[in-house]
Amino acid sequence: MVYDVFGLLANSDSECYKYWVEWFIYAEGNEYFCEVDEEFMLDRFNLTNLPPMPHYHKALELITDRIPEKPMSEEMRDSVERSAKHLYGLIHARFITTPRGLLKMQEKLKRGDFGRCPRVHCYQNPLLPVGLTDVPSQQAVKLYCGRCEDIYNPKSRRHNLIDGAYFGTSFPHMLMQSFNIKPTPSEQRYVPKIFGFQIHSVATLHRWQDEQRDEQKKRLGPLYAE
Repeated sequence: MVYDVFGLLANSDSECYKYWVEWFIYAEGNEYFCEVDEEFMLDRFNLTNLPPMPHYHKALELITDRIPEKPMSEEMRDSVERSAKHLYGLIHARFITTPRGLLKMQEKLKRGDFGRCPRVHCYQNPLLPVGLTDVPSQQAVKLYCGRCEDIYNPKSRRHNLIDGAYFGTSFPHMLMQSFNIKPTPSEQRYVPKIFGFQIHSVATLHRWQDEQRDEQKKRLGPLYAE
């Protein structure tokens, strides 16, 4: 069984964790998150202008393993726990755009923790979590593929419940830029056919797209190769 510092029973079969962040990271459904350094969470500058939430100070005490001064009712503990998860997510969004946070997320990318692109012609390119907005409680997290430059819904229902604001709109692009990750764009695509013949309207569109791409390559010249 797992207990946090408030004595709350967490969901687990056999593992016991000493710190709240450790429990949160290894909880089922939280595989996309990395561990935020305690020093980062304790620096008030990093917490400036966070959206208001109930029991902010108690939630911060919980995620930084500070023992509360007074015992709380079960209802209060549940409310603090919800705020703590939300607060950690918002801090996480800021942390993963720092050099230390980017490094931790790069390791998760290398392990394929975020899954791989379902598009056949992307050949299992690893994905990165991204938010469609930086405003909390608006959109669930999506997964970005740097090869086809498109986004996808997570396969797991648990991951579809994660707030996209816990990763933000800039993270995957900052990581790819910071570590010079440039997946080769896939120029292959599926061509619909009927009895071996391309559908006329689709074939016409594909020819136009190919011509536009070739013209762009000529205009960009060496820049495209980079």
